[in-house]
Amino acid sequence: MATIELPDDLLALETAAWNEIQAGRLTLDTANAVQDAITRHAAEAGIGRYDLEMAVKRAVRHGQE
Repeated sequence: MATIELPDDLLALETAAWNEIQAGRLTLDTANAVQDAITRHAAEAGIGRYDLEMAVKRAVRHGQE
């Protein structure tokens, strides 16, 4: 699998969402912001949205980039 470059702003959004999830207080605004940013970046980079989303989650939740 090719390496996907993950922009800092996308990682920051996912980190905020992950912190909210762990605290049991994920908001719809945060979840939508992450999904909108993932969708936009995937389209701009010409990569699959699902692949990008999984790479971002893996990086934030498991420290793998």
